[in-house]
Amino acid sequence: MRSTVEEMQAAESAARAYRPQADELVPSLLHGKLLAPAPDADALASARLYLEQQLRAAEALPCDLPEDAHALAGWMERRAADVGQAYAAYLQQRQAGAPRRFFSGKAHALNFLRRVAPTKLVDGAWLYSALERWRDPLFRPLILTYLEELGDGDPAMNHVSLYRSLLAAHGGEPALPLSEPHYVQGALQLALAYHGGQYEAEMFGFNLGYEQLPLHLLITAYELNELGIDPYYFTLHITIDNAASGHARKAADAVAQAATQAADPQQFMQGVRRGYLLNDLGLSTMDVINSFDLEQEVVSVMQDKAQFGRMMHSDYCRIGGKTVNQWLEQPDGMARFLEELTKARWIIRAAPAEESRFWRLIDAPGGQMFGVFDDYEKQTIREWIEKGWSDAKRQPSYRALARGRQLEPMAPQGGPRAVIGSTQQLDALVEQMSPGRHHFVPGLEASRRFSALYRTACVA
Repeated sequence: MRSTVEEMQAAESAARAYRPQADELVPSLLHGKLLAPAPDADALASARLYLEQQLRAAEALPCDLPEDAHALAGWMERRAADVGQAYAAYLQQRQAGAPRRFFSGKAHALNFLRRVAPTKLVDGAWLYSALERWRDPLFRPLILTYLEELGDGDPAMNHVSLYRSLLAAHGGEPALPLSEPHYVQGALQLALAYHGGQYEAEMFGFNLGYEQLPLHLLITAYELNELGIDPYYFTLHITIDNAASGHARKAADAVAQAATQAADPQQFMQGVRRGYLLNDLGLSTMDVINSFDLEQEVVSVMQDKAQFGRMMHSDYCRIGGKTVNQWLEQPDGMARFLEELTKARWIIRAAPAEESRFWRLIDAPGGQMFGVFDDYEKQTIREWIEKGWSDAKRQPSYRALARGRQLEPMAPQGGPRAVIGSTQQLDALVEQMSPGRHHFVPGLEASRRFSALYRTACVA
């Protein structure tokens, strides 16, 4: 994603609203169809239309890429320096006592992790079609980047597996209702996965933009750790996307090399610019972060439960003159219901959650509503109840908790990989390495074999 503070602000102010032209181009539906192990012909046709639609939208956006491909290295280095300076300023502000910039609390951070999941769960997908060009040295940087996104078949380093594990550690994959803009980037990346062969310059350009290290990634990792959430998925991207020798450098070098070999370098760079700008479509990281409101989120949680909890309660207890069933019959009245629970002292605000009878009902073993709310929902309710409580204990960082358990953050767990077969097998392995397959056992095995064989025969 684009990374300087100015660019982030510009992206936030841009209208990201998505207007689908047909049902098959609705991002969430397309996202689901393209994550199938083998998308059908209709899904692939829709993906092509969607990609064309998004490319037209991207053309209207301002672009900071230099026209000369050989100027990309200097452009990348200046961007990396700007991000480094901005992050140093952030750290100075925090050390001087400034509050977290992104996340108001753990619930806010977990909300963010769930809402960006449609993009994170297809990490690296835009490069999938590059595998078919394994014979062409120009595609080597893209293929190596894709293999690293897949962890070279190691589940402990496969980016999708890492993110799924992160979600599972806090209640599982997203159950939140997400709007269509949340799926735009994921659907776009999946569309490139299957049509990058027809849009090669755009694939190079998208990769160039996505692999640049953004400021928000650094701040996100810092604040997740601070809130007791494992930041490894994010810190991994900080290290592998570095501008010295990581994905950012490889992406810039790849564009420069491909432009040199293109029949029309100027036309190739136009395609690169279009692909680069695709990164600015859909919701940005800051859009997602800034959309969180604790008060509204608690109401939303209660509304979601109301549709399943109506008629499940006895009528002996009345709150604000109504039975619980009567309150739950009108989900739009959940804000008022919470007010009445507070008036009746079922909820005691600005105090430890354990002092509230409502909290004990949903959290304590044996509580009459134990298990109704998942970990994220309970964290949201806890923070809402305790908001304003000045004696709240400081949350230990994830790394501090890991040291206390004598554990380390997630780390690679792979052994030496044997080279199996000949280069003739590479084509046969590609299908199992698709975005919908690579993080499952057969896909991981195919990734290990492809990586070992490709790195030995085509790279070494």
